[in-house]
Amino acid sequence: MKIVIAIDSLKGSLSSLEAGRAAEQGIRRAMPDAEICVRPLADGGEGTVEALTRGMGGNLECVTVTGPLGRPVSCTYGILPKRQTAVIEMSGAAGITLVPEAERNPLHTTTYGVGETIKDAISKGCRHFIIGIGGSATNDGGIGMLQALGFGMLGEDGKQVCFGANGLHGLTAIADDCVIPALKECDFRVACDVTNVLCGEKGCSAVFGPQKGATPEMIGRMDGWLESYAALTAEKYGISYANKPGTGAAGGLGFAFLSYLDAVLEPGIDIILEETGLEDEIKTADIVVTGEGRLDGQTMMGKAPIGVAALAKKYDIPVIALSGSVSKDASLCNAHGIDAFFPILRSVQTLQEAMEPENAAANMRDAAEQAFCLIRLFRP
Repeated sequence: MKIVIAIDSLKGSLSSLEAGRAAEQGIRRAMPDAEICVRPLADGGEGTVEALTRGMGGNLECVTVTGPLGRPVSCTYGILPKRQTAVIEMSGAAGITLVPEAERNPLHTTTYGVGETIKDAISKGCRHFIIGIGGSATNDGGIGMLQALGFGMLGEDGKQVCFGANGLHGLTAIADDCVIPALKECDFRVACDVTNVLCGEKGCSAVFGPQKGATPEMIGRMDGWLESYAALTAEKYGISYANKPGTGAAGGLGFAFLSYLDAVLEPGIDIILEETGLEDEIKTADIVVTGEGRLDGQTMMGKAPIGVAALAKKYDIPVIALSGSVSKDASLCNAHGIDAFFPILRSVQTLQEAMEPENAAANMRDAAEQAFCLIRLFRP
């Protein structure tokens, strides 16, 4: 029997590969002779760099860049040996978790460090990029990133505008004569599960601004500045992406990727499944095991386990899910490719106890073992 395991991380507890390997150990207790393939899984958000890099035999790189508040931060990204592909999470350089709550203010936070991270990867030979853009602290339309890559985001004095959304307010011209030459050789796949446009009621300022520290008065101003920025961009390049779904992701960073770097915005799970070659393994499997920290009604809204299940169902392969916990509405997942699911909790534990890596791994092993003891009865 061939079993393919692809479990998303149990955030704060086990990485994707740690969860997968714990499940593998449990399955081998029940089926010692099974052929088992463990693959990393992520959806483009937190944990993607580690899951893809470690799972695909890549190397983790660490670079000091300009953080969202203009202070240095250490950003970790991955380089995959296949095609020298860089895997970057924008949150590592400009994420909201890098900003203390009292200092959150999108007028000042910048994406400059994202551009510096890309620049570092280019210097190390990378020309292909997978970039997750969730969890941002910014609303600068990506101008900080563009400045770091050599674009001139200029004010009336002909100098680079300041960091943050305030820089958009002063933006009067765009120049690209000093852009890093190697950028022309690069391609960008951007993991984006947000469909918001750049401006308006469903734009980044109105929808995501408040969680980044924006007041209602700030939201109106930033929205107007982004509209002017989009108009300048359209004037410069003859095309406008401002109303395309995803351009409002990460405070307009999606817009910058589309307009300036000719990127492709895609659902994160689609990128991960393709890059890991999971379908090639699944199509010859007898059963597929997936899961995540909490299985609930939102899992079916494009989350990683549903992506795995969809691949398996292309080949009529049964799917089970093992999760840290399940909610009452998790049964909705049964109609979306997950044939059966099991919470791994084995005894009464506090949340803190359940999330201890040692306990979580033991629970995963034991749950997987018993699930496959049952399967063994019907599929010897």
